[in-house]
Amino acid sequence: MTAMSTLLIVHHTPSPTMQAMLEAVLAGARDEAIEGVEVVVRPALAATAVDVLAADGYLLGTPANIGYMSGALKHFFDTVYYPCLDATVGRPYALYVHGNNDTTGAVRAVEAIATGLRWKRLRDPVTVIGVPDAAAREACWEVGATTAASLMSS
Repeated sequence: MTAMSTLLIVHHTPSPTMQAMLEAVLAGARDEAIEGVEVVVRPALAATAVDVLAADGYLLGTPANIGYMSGALKHFFDTVYYPCLDATVGRPYALYVHGNNDTTGAVRAVEAIATGLRWKRLRDPVTVIGVPDAAAREACWEVGATTAASLMSS
């Protein structure tokens, strides 16, 4: 039997909009066509360095709050940064962000920290402004599926 890969989804989901995005991400990540990948889901305030060290890739979800990532996701990074700095180099990550009018600062902040961790961005972030329509939900599904599929054993 081949070893399972682990996708860690770390999210801050304080609103119905973020919940809809998370549900679409999870549906994609758990698609039946993706085999050999365990999906572990942690709220940003509960995720630990142990979770990060045990995972093979990451999918991060945050609202854009006052031009920045959520305080919860920032707390996650503050908690795991140094314990995971050398052990997670090169691991893939992806990001989804919701904003009421802009997501630029939140994306920039997450990417700066991920660059410091030397994680490899798997794809462009999914950014949604306002209420997620069908296309936005599909983009969230796709980021979940492609991130999980990238961890499948070849």
